Amino acid sequence: MSGTIQFLKSSVELFASFERAELDELVSQCALKTFNAHEHIIEFHERGSFMGVLLSGAVEVAALDAQGDIHEIARLQPGDLFGEMELMTGNATIANVVAVQVSTALIIDEVAFLHSIMSKPEAVRYLTRLISRRTTEHTRITSSDRFAYKFDAGGSSSELHLGRKGKLLVVNCGSSSLKYSLFDSESSTQVARGSIARIGGRNGSHTLRSGDRTLVSHNAPITDHRQAFDLLSAALLDRNSGLVHTPGEVLAVGHRVVHGGESFNRPTLIDEQNLTGIKALNRLAPLHNPNNVLGIELAQEKFPRALHVAVFDTSFHHTMPAYAYLYGLPYELYEKYRIRRYGFHGSSHGYVALKAAQFLDRPYNSLEIVSCHLGNGSSLCAIDHGRSVDTSMGFTPTQGVPMGTRCGDIDPGIFAFLVENEGLDHVRIEEIMNRESGLLGISGVSNDMRDIMHAAGEGNHRALLAFKTFCYAIRKYIGAYLAAMQGLDVVIFTGGIGEGSDQVRSMACQGLEQMGIIVDEGRNKRADASQGIVDISAADSPVTILVVPTNEEKMIARETVRALKLARVDVIIAQKRDAPIPIEVSAHHVHLSREHVAALFGEGHELTSVTELSQPGQFACAETVTLIGPKGSVQRVRVLGPTRQRTQVEIAMTEQYQLGIYPPIRESGDLLDTPGIRLESEQGGIDIDHGVICALRHIHMSPEDAVSFGVGDRDMVSVKVTEGDRELTFGDVLVRVGTSYALAMHIDTDEANAAHISTGAKGYIQCIQ
Repeated sequence: MSGTIQFLKSSVELFASFERAELDELVSQCALKTFNAHEHIIEFHERGSFMGVLLSGAVEVAALDAQGDIHEIARLQPGDLFGEMELMTGNATIANVVAVQVSTALIIDEVAFLHSIMSKPEAVRYLTRLISRRTTEHTRITSSDRFAYKFDAGGSSSELHLGRKGKLLVVNCGSSSLKYSLFDSESSTQVARGSIARIGGRNGSHTLRSGDRTLVSHNAPITDHRQAFDLLSAALLDRNSGLVHTPGEVLAVGHRVVHGGESFNRPTLIDEQNLTGIKALNRLAPLHNPNNVLGIELAQEKFPRALHVAVFDTSFHHTMPAYAYLYGLPYELYEKYRIRRYGFHGSSHGYVALKAAQFLDRPYNSLEIVSCHLGNGSSLCAIDHGRSVDTSMGFTPTQGVPMGTRCGDIDPGIFAFLVENEGLDHVRIEEIMNRESGLLGISGVSNDMRDIMHAAGEGNHRALLAFKTFCYAIRKYIGAYLAAMQGLDVVIFTGGIGEGSDQVRSMACQGLEQMGIIVDEGRNKRADASQGIVDISAADSPVTILVVPTNEEKMIARETVRALKLARVDVIIAQKRDAPIPIEVSAHHVHLSREHVAALFGEGHELTSVTELSQPGQFACAETVTLIGPKGSVQRVRVLGPTRQRTQVEIAMTEQYQLGIYPPIRESGDLLDTPGIRLESEQGGIDIDHGVICALRHIHMSPEDAVSFGVGDRDMVSVKVTEGDRELTFGDVLVRVGTSYALAMHIDTDEANAAHISTGAKGYIQCIQ
């Protein structure tokens, strides 16, 4: 390998800043591979898992048009790189890479790339410039109508590929239990699942299964979590199991962390700083987070070479608007203690919503979903076009529907009453709410729904009451979330009770027929979630009702892989953190269809351009309209051109009250289940039954800009604004990539007023959310 190292140092610009020892370490993790003439090295739209350095031979980078003709984009010679764009951006390959003659390359897999290359600022800057040049050339060649595909700067994969053969471990460390799952990084399959229960007690147990094989099954006292991790490690590394041969074979460990607070809104690579931040949240979840942190520290000891990632239950719900997550307490308490609704079960809600979209063959971000995770802990979630907008659990997992032993929603005045009349302190009250209430407290029988239904069947009145109370609360939340989203496409039942109890599903949906939720009782009774997703909705039900088996471990594994990709992108963004994005403030405006232009301004009327806008082909018109809502009106609202297929009205939040309508925050063009309004001009008027939105703040980028900033189409980013009197960071900024776009961030007048900025200010991308 010494000749290879010398070649890299002398002939490959990427490695100019590397010391000899660093190259030695990198090459020791890589493989030399020879490709025959005409052999595909990387295929179009393949998910990238390695970067290659051509050592000998020649390689062609080419795109195929709709007629099957090949267009050469580049001819690579020894010292050139390929596959770097896919690893840097996480996007699918935009061209074929084919050996022209027998060629040899050094293959740098994803893990080595992250460890050895992405940690070098000079290398990242070089790759960013290279990708920008190559994207420009690719766009130039493929911009004609002969190409049937478009540049794909976005997308995500549910596969668990880490670019190297190995294993991915998922750990869920609780107060008295340790659950773990092992996944193969190549096949994306779950190869084993283990559970260690009753830690700290005399009746400890440990089971481990791989497919149909039981590898471990024994009962013995388990002193503490350290002993539990010793058992986990020994079981996985046992020669007879064949699961893991060395600790180094575990490439990544995903940790379930219950509470991420407001600080952690995405899966996060664990370093010393992030671990300190997680520990600071212990006060928000004292029953859960300390054990999660302990699990992280013990797993780091057992698998020191693995990359460790925290996946937070709360992060899925960070998209909730303030009016949904704030409590009716003095705002100062939120500012001081961050008392608000956080929501939990995020991994489960996210997983089943994705699986439902796949099952229905519908875009995930086009659906309005109510997800019902029902088990010993239960929560419901309203998912509006891919975003959690409300959820039943709150500041803690105690709020919401009555659960196995948790009370659910309760009047806080009861606490003061119990203090005064029972002499209870806060410790005892918390114990009652979390361990003695819910199904157990009402029924007096059990916290297990199966026991309660058996007792109810034998005439136990309190058991029947517990069953009805549980189903009533679910039904109430479903109806509330339909109203919150102003529509509903899918109701999902998941979790132990949601998947296993046809009676709960039936009772929870009773009386919702007027809302379009109609269960086919025959299908419902026959539903077996162990066989996969089951549709239990009646043939004439407008809303689809699904039983979807959850797999939180698979979702945590998926999010772990995503965190590693985001960690690469964060390095790129850090290099561009000083690169400004121009901000433009958009006042209320209207996009009209050709039909509505005629109705408002006369047959054959053409919109009159008065000002060109920053986006090519867009312009402000001389024409204006008046918006008339149930309560009031807004005059002189500018029409923007050119015409669109559907009329769309964009207003600011402050104008909602003035007009008396309350549209959702949506991406432009996403008009399903939005309210309507009346538009009037001097020549005429129209009533539209839908089409009013508050526009989701967004950034327009060309493909070259996207590569330069390290982001992809439809990424959500946070953007910091330092101008004006109030420095602040905007979250949930949608990136929109297109070949005709010019770089600009669009916010509305309310958002600009909050930051005290105007058009011409600059924003700076901080991270991908």
